[in-house]
Amino acid sequence: MKRIAIVYYSATGNTEAMADIIKTTLQGKADVDTFTCDNFSPEMVKDYEAIAFGCPAMGDEVLEEDSFEPMFTSVEPMLEKKTTALFGSYGWGDGEWMRNWKERAENDGAVLVSSVICQDAPDEVAKAELETLANALL
Repeated sequence: MKRIAIVYYSATGNTEAMADIIKTTLQGKADVDTFTCDNFSPEMVKDYEAIAFGCPAMGDEVLEEDSFEPMFTSVEPMLEKKTTALFGSYGWGDGEWMRNWKERAENDGAVLVSSVICQDAPDEVAKAELETLANALL
């Protein structure tokens, strides 16, 4: 089975709920490990064939700066040709943080298979999009 990591930061629980949907969708289809961003290091990237990164929009539509951003910056050199998906929630704005993040991941050489954003907690539309994202990692 394919090894997939789900790595996320969640302040309110919305992005964690998104991670849980991805994990549930992948159960029985892949070997899945879930990490908060504080528990994932660059050395771990090589252990996975695909990684889903999740981070909500923070501040002025940026990635969370104290934990997630440093972790993501540290793994970027290892993302070339790595099957990758991005997800996160937001409470304001128009998704600029995700557009910027997608461009950044693509510039890193990641094979970006999907990205999903949802406003606040995932609704039924977001759940369906997250299930599609999960299956794209396989």
